[in-house]
Amino acid sequence: MSRESIFTASVDYFLRPIGPFLRDESVTEIMVNRHDQIYVERAGKLFKTDAAFVSEDALLSAIHNVAQWVGRRIDSDQPILDARLPNGSRVHAILPPGSRGGTCLTIRKFKLGGMSLDDLISYGSLSPEGREFLELCVLLRKNVIVAGGTGTGKTSMLNALSAAIPESERIVVIEDTSELKLNQEHCIYLEVQRPDAQGRGELSIRQLFAASLRMRPDRILVGEVRGGEALDMIQSMLSGHAGSLSTVHASSPRDALLRLETLSLMSDVELPVYVARAQAASAIHVVVQLSRFVEDGSRRVTRVTEVLGLDPQNQYLFRDLFTSSRQARRPDGSLDVRLVPTGETPNFAAEVHEQGLEDRVRHGRETWRLT
Repeated sequence: MSRESIFTASVDYFLRPIGPFLRDESVTEIMVNRHDQIYVERAGKLFKTDAAFVSEDALLSAIHNVAQWVGRRIDSDQPILDARLPNGSRVHAILPPGSRGGTCLTIRKFKLGGMSLDDLISYGSLSPEGREFLELCVLLRKNVIVAGGTGTGKTSMLNALSAAIPESERIVVIEDTSELKLNQEHCIYLEVQRPDAQGRGELSIRQLFAASLRMRPDRILVGEVRGGEALDMIQSMLSGHAGSLSTVHASSPRDALLRLETLSLMSDVELPVYVARAQAASAIHVVVQLSRFVEDGSRRVTRVTEVLGLDPQNQYLFRDLFTSSRQARRPDGSLDVRLVPTGETPNFAAEVHEQGLEDRVRHGRETWRLT
């Protein structure tokens, strides 16, 4: 019996109270607020369940079991756990007194095999024109940031976009907790490691990023930028590692660039604000903005925006290439929201012809100035 099989069986045993939700494909998130209060998310909406763990100790045992199998720990000295289940679901737990009501466990589920761009189109999250444009951006080695709030589908979009990377390229994936599963064979997955009880063995995203640059990567994917590693990523983009993909928490393309700028200033490198801003403006080519609609819980691409650099006042310049247009409400209550081109042309449009990719353009010939 393999270690993975033992892990799966062990998790199934300890997480029995929420087992039905783990197996239910319609459930995207499981939220254990305390051992006897459990909510789930379906289609973007929250529902309270009757499920419960027998006791606080039973919930703690389940969390310690997951931590053990992924080589991490959670205790009074380190009361927060970020881990994953055998099926790739993301696990987050926090112990009292950090969580006042009791031990809190949140599990974010991901579709087995990952979400594809075809899936996003079928769900109404993306249009065929938008899909084609983003695939060409990846093929043209544009640096793309996927921005959005919590639960908007940033990781799923990043995974789907990665499918456009040619099979011949070597890809290095860097994550805090491993979630991405790329289709390409030549992928190296690097994951953050927490220090042990003696403070040894820590591997931060910044350390992993520095290591990745010595691994002859064609592409570097960073699951989420949330600290000083933003400066390392931006500088690598400017120094020849084009075609990078990453995500950031932000509610608009402007906020995404401002957040990258701020995170760059959190590094241990003394950097003037205007330099951090100029580097972010030069490194990032396209921002894909995701939003979750409160009315029906749907997650959609609401904007695809080109970054044009800085104006004379040192402010970011943007050009919306695709925006969402709300049409109506369908009979089932869901919103009919479509991602449509604005009629603007990206500055890099000529590269489609230069790279011989005209045959890949089916829907957006006007966008790319192809007749």
